[in-house]
Amino acid sequence: MRTLSILILLLLGGIPSITAAGSHLSSDPAVVRARTLVVNGNFNEALEVLRRTDPAGAHRTDVLFLTGLAAVGASNRAEGEGRDALLAQAVAAFRAILVDRPDLTRVRLELARAFFLKGEDGLARRHFERVLGGNPDRAVVANINNYLAVMRARKRWAARVGAALAPDTNIGAVSQAEIIYIYGLPFRRDVESTSGVGLTVWGGGEYQYPLGDKLRLRAGADISRREYRERQFDQTFLAAHLGPRWLIDGDTDASLIGTAYRRWLGGERYSDSVGTYLDVSRRLSRRFTTRVRLGLIRNRYHADSGSNGPALSAMVMGSWVVMPTMRITVRVGHERQRTRTERTRSRALWVGGDMALALPAGFSVGFGVEFRGTNYEDGWFPFVPDNGTRRDRINVVRASVFNRSLTLFGFSPEVSVVNSRRTSTAQLHDYDRLQGELRFQRLF
Repeated sequence: MRTLSILILLLLGGIPSITAAGSHLSSDPAVVRARTLVVNGNFNEALEVLRRTDPAGAHRTDVLFLTGLAAVGASNRAEGEGRDALLAQAVAAFRAILVDRPDLTRVRLELARAFFLKGEDGLARRHFERVLGGNPDRAVVANINNYLAVMRARKRWAARVGAALAPDTNIGAVSQAEIIYIYGLPFRRDVESTSGVGLTVWGGGEYQYPLGDKLRLRAGADISRREYRERQFDQTFLAAHLGPRWLIDGDTDASLIGTAYRRWLGGERYSDSVGTYLDVSRRLSRRFTTRVRLGLIRNRYHADSGSNGPALSAMVMGSWVVMPTMRITVRVGHERQRTRTERTRSRALWVGGDMALALPAGFSVGFGVEFRGTNYEDGWFPFVPDNGTRRDRINVVRASVFNRSLTLFGFSPEVSVVNSRRTSTAQLHDYDRLQGELRFQRLF
């Protein structure tokens, strides 16, 4: 019986579609025999032939690709641990190809299907969306849309865990200014910025309980902990959320979520927040998706009651898969805080963007920028000499790199660097900060 693998092979024009990416079909007799066995649905026999075939040399891509196809096909006839092992073999084969050739859209499609069959929908969705960025034909687009619809309907659990080492040149975001002017007179101050290396661990998860064909109840929690040698900078974050999610149509969904979270700083309770947000996302085309988020949060600070009050925020995000190896994301947001103390009431506008690029040799790099402007009310003497308005401008630049071929128990290491600079009309409210992170994260 021909499986779904064979149907997709036929839709794409058969195994030789790798040729379109600049490869050629191997004439090695063993590879030719394995290819014939795969096309005819004899997947286990094909795997036996491929196991005896040298995976190195000019025909490496063909051997790996056929191994992946055969393993996926054989998994459709297996159960339990045997099925899981075959799908893991397929994922490893397709990933090995993409390490050197991230531009091979057909291989990425098969990797996405393997993740789909394993139930790893987050990874499957990511690769399916990249395939759509390669302008496949209509039949392939229809198949991918079917996969996306199935994943959307069956989604239940999502979880993540991770850890990171995080060096920081200015942990408390302290101004380096040595002189402050009060009534025009200069006063020297001690600069107290602290550098150090933090250790961060985090975890979180969510379950979506089906209430109907197009209605889910989302419930989840997150926790994170960052520690430094200087204990006053230790941070703990605990959050929970609950609310409905509507699957409006095949491309649109919306969630209305209630959330509560608490922060600790230096071992002491720092703030409590409760609120709600509306989150709407829609896929506009093969390459473009958009998201709108509106939130209302009420903050309560235990050491600074003057900063208590509601915060209203709005954010619009657009994501563009330029090609299977490149994604660009742009975000624009606005936030308004109405605190108890008038001078700390503020309005902020920010814009940011990120680019993620997959390169040969297994490397992926990311670049990002963000610009934020925040205006406060009057009354900032002595920081603003004329007791006027405080205006802050923050510029953030980010860069990251990781290698797709490096994993440890499913965790992928990533190195990132973030440079932040704030300028302000208020004295002692500017800072420069350079942060790094060696992150290990796994998504489930």
